[in-house]
Amino acid sequence: MSLSSYVEPNTYSEVVKPNCWIKAIQCKISALESNQTWETALLPKDKMAIGCKWVFKIKYKINGIVERYKARLVVKGYTQKESIDYLGTFSPIAKITTIRLFLCLTSIYIWELKQLGINNTFLHEELKKDVYMVAPLGLTSIQPRQVCN
Repeated sequence: MSLSSYVEPNTYSEVVKPNCWIKAIQCKISALESNQTWETALLPKDKMAIGCKWVFKIKYKINGIVERYKARLVVKGYTQKESIDYLGTFSPIAKITTIRLFLCLTSIYIWELKQLGINNTFLHEELKKDVYMVAPLGLTSIQPRQVCN
């Protein structure tokens, strides 16, 4: 087992200087904007904005070499109150029994199995209510933005 000399930062202030993390943030912001995930708006007086934070991860190749630096923007949904800020939640996940069944069928029918990683995925369902989020750190301070592959 080898120990990595690379450290995943815990806060935005830790990534302001290293270019690899700035690039990861630029890529995520570009993806969010190109998918029209949000629009800038003034917060109405009767609404509360949900906070957000950056989560940073290093993705490694199988031989231990750094493949890429990944930045994810997550919403602090735990600050909301049920029946005040939302009425229900939905999170599409696969149950472990479904995954086991799929792997069994793959083995029985000798199907080729491949793993796929998708950079940015978005559900294409329109929200019925407006949701307000505090602008993430780095949204306007990082210039210029690049299109990422």
